[in-house]
Amino acid sequence: MFIRNILVVSAAVASLAACAKNEIPLKHPFKSPFIKITPQKTASVATTTTATPAKAKPAPVAVAAAAPAPKTTPVKKPGAAFLASLTTPKPADLPKADVVAAAPTDAVRLSDIVDVSAIATAMRPSNANADCHRSLSGGIPNRSGGAASGSEVMATAMALDGTNRDRYIADQLKAGNVPSFMRGLTPVTFEGTARDGKTLEVTICVTPDYLAVGNDQDFVRVPMGLPAAADVANDFGFMLPTTKMVDAIYTQAGLRLAPSPMTPGSQMSSTDYLWQHNLTVENQRKATRGGRSMLVAGQKKDLVLSNTLRTSPGRVAIYGWHRKNGAPIQPLSTVHGESYADYSHGIRLVSTTAYLNGAPQPLARLLEDPDVAALLSKEGPIARPLRLMASLR
Repeated sequence: MFIRNILVVSAAVASLAACAKNEIPLKHPFKSPFIKITPQKTASVATTTTATPAKAKPAPVAVAAAAPAPKTTPVKKPGAAFLASLTTPKPADLPKADVVAAAPTDAVRLSDIVDVSAIATAMRPSNANADCHRSLSGGIPNRSGGAASGSEVMATAMALDGTNRDRYIADQLKAGNVPSFMRGLTPVTFEGTARDGKTLEVTICVTPDYLAVGNDQDFVRVPMGLPAAADVANDFGFMLPTTKMVDAIYTQAGLRLAPSPMTPGSQMSSTDYLWQHNLTVENQRKATRGGRSMLVAGQKKDLVLSNTLRTSPGRVAIYGWHRKNGAPIQPLSTVHGESYADYSHGIRLVSTTAYLNGAPQPLARLLEDPDVAALLSKEGPIARPLRLMASLR
């Protein structure tokens, strides 16, 4: 009897074990596979060197691209405490269609800040075939690994203004502290007819955005007075655009941002305003998901090359800041002295090599040619443009 009981109990235990073995996979079909791959998952994370940086990468983007970013700037950096206290800029009163509300990215209406149709508009086929090779930006020195970020440069610049700030920023740029995306030039094409009836097509190669200091994740667009801007442009092997080039850049831009003016006053030329406006522009660009290498326009006025610089020596020529209807806020003006710069100014660089009907040509020669200059300049030919550029330094 005892032996019989033992056999019954053993059979019951075996039956329960078999049930358990059959039921667990049915009730929890992913339990066993999950347990089995746990060691593989751990090994994958440990051996993949890009996993951790990929999660950390957005942090530096926020420093330059969003209004709350200055709060993440290390207090140890010069002027960083001041950066952390900055507020979002307040646009001046303009027609609603042209004003971008200073609000978080997810609260900005896309139609308020950008010509939506322009995002999907492709360049003309001739633009796509132009040879704006990266070698054309070879005059920009390589950026060192230890170069300061854009927000770090601004932290130091907070204690500077005027020509002292220009000198500091120009030194940073000439040392190669320029985002890599700025070195990828974008083609802009002009079409017309020569006096003999032949078709002309001229392609210029321009920086995709206004000149900036820093790296690809943390950069700041840097307005400068004309002497400093011309100095940097000459050092890099570039020229400033004409007013007609500025118009064409806006028309052919893949991303057109609406102007975002700030309250006018003596503070317009302050580093504080410069910094705040850059944050606003980055919020605009981020809201559209426009890539950094995309040709973008509308966010700044341009320092331009003009014959008026010869007739008004000691002045800076400014033009642009196009509204969404294509009309510039700023007509060509030389009202300011050459060293004046405020938050609304931008420096667009144009390669000294252009293409005439597909063949590379010195842009200076085309600007002097009566047949071709009318395509590139509203003023007609510009005599000795390189000498004019050099005289502005």
